[in-house]
Amino acid sequence: MKRLTELLKRPHGMLVLALVLIVAGSFLAGLFHTSFYSVKVQRIEFPTERGTLTGLLYMPEGAGPQDPRPVIITTHGYLNSKEMQDAPAVEMSRRGYIVLAVDMYDHGDSRWAEPIPPGGHFGTFWIYSQFDAAKYIYDQPYTKKDEAGNAYVAVSGHSMGGFSSFIAMYMDEMAALQSGYRMIYTGISVGSDFSFSQAVASQEQFQAAFGSRTVGMIAAHFDEFFFNKADEEKTPAERAISGTVTFKDFPATASGKAFLGLAPTDGPGEAGKFYTVDSGPVIVEGNEIRPSQEAKRIIYTPSEIHPWNHFSRETTANLIEFYTAAFQGVTSPKQAKATLSPNNQIWWLKEAFNFVALIGFFLLVPASVRLLITLPFFRNSVAPAPEVISLGTGPRAKAMWVLIILVAWLPAIFFPQLFAKTASGVQLLLWATVIAAVLSIAWLIYTGSKKQEGGNGLWRSYIPITIMAVLLITWLRRPESFLALGSTFNQPTTNQIAYWAVASGLIAALFNVITYYLAGKNAGTAFASYGLLFKPAVIVASLAAALAAVVTGYIVLWLIQAIFGVDFRLWTLAVRTFRLEHFRTALRYLPFFFVFYLSNAVALNASTRGLKKCASVLVAVILNAGGLGLWLLYHYGKLFITGVAGYPAVTLNGILLFALTPFLGVAAVYARKLFEDTGHVWLASFLNALLFTMITAANTATFWNLMS
Repeated sequence: MKRLTELLKRPHGMLVLALVLIVAGSFLAGLFHTSFYSVKVQRIEFPTERGTLTGLLYMPEGAGPQDPRPVIITTHGYLNSKEMQDAPAVEMSRRGYIVLAVDMYDHGDSRWAEPIPPGGHFGTFWIYSQFDAAKYIYDQPYTKKDEAGNAYVAVSGHSMGGFSSFIAMYMDEMAALQSGYRMIYTGISVGSDFSFSQAVASQEQFQAAFGSRTVGMIAAHFDEFFFNKADEEKTPAERAISGTVTFKDFPATASGKAFLGLAPTDGPGEAGKFYTVDSGPVIVEGNEIRPSQEAKRIIYTPSEIHPWNHFSRETTANLIEFYTAAFQGVTSPKQAKATLSPNNQIWWLKEAFNFVALIGFFLLVPASVRLLITLPFFRNSVAPAPEVISLGTGPRAKAMWVLIILVAWLPAIFFPQLFAKTASGVQLLLWATVIAAVLSIAWLIYTGSKKQEGGNGLWRSYIPITIMAVLLITWLRRPESFLALGSTFNQPTTNQIAYWAVASGLIAALFNVITYYLAGKNAGTAFASYGLLFKPAVIVASLAAALAAVVTGYIVLWLIQAIFGVDFRLWTLAVRTFRLEHFRTALRYLPFFFVFYLSNAVALNASTRGLKKCASVLVAVILNAGGLGLWLLYHYGKLFITGVAGYPAVTLNGILLFALTPFLGVAAVYARKLFEDTGHVWLASFLNALLFTMITAANTATFWNLMS
């Protein structure tokens, strides 16, 4: 451990360690990704009538036109990308199936080209993605078909991808009634029910359209969104709960029973059991155009939350079991591993080594900075360390730490309201801002009059407080006026995160201004102690060093992806390559995130520099990520213990924290360590803003054709 610490202290040592972790982790991740090179994985892109779809095509050794195989098309949910389907893609290709993991439209690298009406962005990408992918796969020579031209193709997806898969089977059946053949043989949804699909047809119509296909559903007990009881099924206590983040038992609901072919009066369905059902006839405009068909249906109910589904050995085993049953008797004779046990899984090893590479990436970036600032031009970014800000001693120091923690965690306390961008939800925070500013200025005026200070000295104190308070109040009062979805800001969830980030930054800035003028200045604290060194040469060199380090990191990522076919990720945390549109989008959000990371670096260093080095980094991480971490612990801990989450109405926004929280922890480490190396906040602020804005912009839904 001591040797590792010494190694990390030296820039060259940290760089070597980072590259070793990246290369070794990526090599091993690629090994498991390709099932020890028995599967060829290639990125493909193909045009559709609605735009362009991209995906990862997993081609097992021997599969092709001479040995066509069943094909599984799998896709992700809202805000994710094809790489989130690693588990089923790796496991099923390992078992000899051809797999296409596809980016839905406006996710990853896929693009929806048709015009989107105002407000209609959420009704585009998920409706057609799987059906358009199925049409492409049907035309490929490696896709196995029967004598009548029916393809042995499965569709599956998580969340919105599950809706897309069910709709694809519905559309396929409507087309098959005219063409005489089916492009889709079977399908299973993960983390989705029939609620959103109602935009296309009713559950009864979907079940009829499934016909003789074997169809499954994975309905987790703690899913945040779906598998809810209808209002008439709920008890008075359940109806009193406002929100959907509660315990679910889908096979016991009317919808789940109907899917399994049970009557509403029957007892709960049995999870994990195949039921033989009558699909019901397909009726169009009152006319029966296809009689009812017999088929098999199954529901799995893992004890998981929504995002856990695509990082779960249990869910993956459910998928393997389902596909094995659905394709029984139609696999290729050469699929020797088709019947491997569902519990025989290696995808998690791929993810583990992806994580090793991710750690290496987050070491590579600061290592690059530390080497760069030893070079002639970049050396200008280094300045003498300013004096440490004293927080006092005894009761005063304890009181200051209570205030520091409270203010640092205010963005976590008000996280649901800030992410929702509702002015009514932050009224308490708004009035707290007004009161804090008014009392601070009143105190300055009072103490100034007692000391008989001149008016010139007073305005220098209360004008900065007033400016910061007005900025924060304006931001909180008019959330709809900032970062509205449109041609400029075309990522819905990035708009939410950026709005929260600016509010967080302004809260920290106001607190630091107030404490400086009320206490710090009189105690002899210099403004320079906050690390805001206004020297053009320092600022320019810092920006250049940060930019060069981020570019270096992404060059390494692109090389790794080209060589090993993987990127850097763990579950919802991902550093992935991007397209020009992602970069353009990131530039538009960059000023907002810079406000946050600059204020954040000032606040963290102002409060922690007086601590021992290791303690200062740990406390900085706690201040930055601890509040949101506790929010997650309370929210989901209560869900698993009581069956009702801490905030039952907070669904998607809570899930966003699984990536945001650890990234804030990393940003805190950068803010502290780079201050030690440079003596100011600029380099860390630029680095965090550039890096984490790009990571965010490349990892979410981007409505490309809204861009101007």
